Amino acid sequence: MSEAPGTSDTPDPLDSFDEIIEAETTRDPDLAVIEAGSRTLRTQGGPAQADVPARPEDPEVDKALREVEAELATRWGETKLEPSVSRIAALMDVLGEPQRSYPSIHITGTNGKTSTARMIEALLGAFELRTGRYTSPHVQSITERISLDGAPITAERFIETYQDIKPYVEMVDGQQEYRLSFFEVLTGMAYAAFADAPVDVAVVEVGMGGSWDATNVIDGDVAVVTPIDLDHTDRLGETHAQIAGEKSGIIKQDATVILAQQPVDAAQVLLKKAVEVDATVAREGLEFGVVDRQVAVGGQLLTLRGLGGEYHEVYLPLHGAHQAHNAAVALAAVEAFFGVGAQRAEPLDIDTVRKAFAAVSSPGRLEVVRRSPTVVLDAAHNPAGAEATAEAVREAFDFTRLIGVVGASGDKNVRGLLEAFEPIFAEVVVTQNSSPRAMDADELAAIAVEVFGDERVQVEPRLPDALEAAITLAEEEGEFAGGGVLVTGSVITVGEARLLLGKG
Repeated sequence: MSEAPGTSDTPDPLDSFDEIIEAETTRDPDLAVIEAGSRTLRTQGGPAQADVPARPEDPEVDKALREVEAELATRWGETKLEPSVSRIAALMDVLGEPQRSYPSIHITGTNGKTSTARMIEALLGAFELRTGRYTSPHVQSITERISLDGAPITAERFIETYQDIKPYVEMVDGQQEYRLSFFEVLTGMAYAAFADAPVDVAVVEVGMGGSWDATNVIDGDVAVVTPIDLDHTDRLGETHAQIAGEKSGIIKQDATVILAQQPVDAAQVLLKKAVEVDATVAREGLEFGVVDRQVAVGGQLLTLRGLGGEYHEVYLPLHGAHQAHNAAVALAAVEAFFGVGAQRAEPLDIDTVRKAFAAVSSPGRLEVVRRSPTVVLDAAHNPAGAEATAEAVREAFDFTRLIGVVGASGDKNVRGLLEAFEPIFAEVVVTQNSSPRAMDADELAAIAVEVFGDERVQVEPRLPDALEAAITLAEEEGEFAGGGVLVTGSVITVGEARLLLGKG
């Protein structure tokens, strides 16, 4: 690959691909790398969020962490589900209900959950609250799932938390028909770590759905529902309304519900649930929303209407209209948490809001990881996400020739995803990631040919070869032209590409 990161004395990351991936995926293979620390332009100050942590430098700590990872890997992975909260509820009971010791903001939806969670966390932190954030999945380090004050907990603290709750986990295992799953144990660890810190507020992203998700043993003061679309239809339902029914399970008695723009049938289900539990509802486009947005260097400049008024000149260092809408949802959620629009009429301090948004990052979402040619990573993995990404690329980048690198999971709507990208890709290189769920490259190529035509499709089963082929194609535009590469199709593909490009 031309212009690989580093100097001539630095080993090419592509040469050690197999070793890198093996080292970073000694756990459930479906939890392979997916996110990375973004370093886009920051303005107006504010501390940047922590990068993805590397392996512990201390050999003993690294060994202990690997032992914990190995034990967790013996449990059900996140793609094997028994829809029930009975096991996690039993664990919370024997732990003394740690999740009841702090208020929480609970987030569900199909797209935008992690970006919205990061924005909420940044806003709460800017107002000097101690935050705990629980998101999934993770990149190189399992510790990324549990964050305190905007940074992943240390390996030492992760190990200590696991050892603290391990006897209780084993006790519950012995009482249940099925052992606690990988995700359930991590959820228990997060809630225990937040209580031990202690945090002022927890920001919790569901793993899947809502009603029976392991995170749903909290009673979120604020329930956030990001845009709902068709994904995980085999588990959540085949219509927007059915999926909304599952996700509405996070809406609790007397909570405040922040609804992003939704399909009509999904909105009806969510509003009905809110009425049933006497929840207060704020809807994007009615009670809050995006008033104005302008493309800016490294992101966009926004005017947001919140529950307490308008917030002008808010710089967001992320690309795309979808991120502006995520910002509006996050702002409304934090306003609701502070009682704006209910107990108090005045808006949040504008300077604090500006500082918080200016420091936001959302790893793996239109993240530029290399220049000349520009290589962008985006974790879109369903048609709705791909459409948002395609529109953002048109708006934020001046590519004259964009090459796609696509590696998708076999259980996704791959045709829909490819159709969303077809207008912006000059050519596409299809590949596959290391997950057992990855669609075979030849199978993916057959669909791609139907969408793009034979002359625009190249097959490279190995991701390193696919990256090199795409960069070569982009370089045909010349050093000072507008060639670029977009790596997408799966969060796993994006994470593995990031490792290969020197960001691991």
